[in-house]
Amino acid sequence: QVQLVESGGGLVQAGESLRLSCAASGSIFSINTMGWYRQAPGKQRELVADITTGGSTNYADSVKGRFTISRDNAKNTVYLQMNSLKPEDTAVYYCNADLVYYSGRYYTSGNYWGQGTQVTVSS
Repeated sequence: QVQLVESGGGLVQAGESLRLSCAASGSIFSINTMGWYRQAPGKQRELVADITTGGSTNYADSVKGRFTISRDNAKNTVYLQMNSLKPEDTAVYYCNADLVYYSGRYYTSGNYWGQGTQVTVSS
């Protein structure tokens, strides 16, 4: 009933930029916090950045000053602009959303994940 679909990953060289997008679809009533997480091989999934409905943002120390998260509430979409990419940014990037959806009878809240998009930064 709810899907998060990411796009924009790829292979780039160090110092280059990428922009990730994540669109939420389905019978969505409202979306609270949306965020981006990443998981590198052999490591735990970690928060990269998140943003509230009102636009308040939070970033991991490792990406501050290089990454910018934004959202378009009308499109239920969150973006991650990644500049000055480093090899250590290589990971699968996952979109996440806390939202309320209408199941046909009830309004239900839940936390949802996208399928992930690979970002590879070569040195």
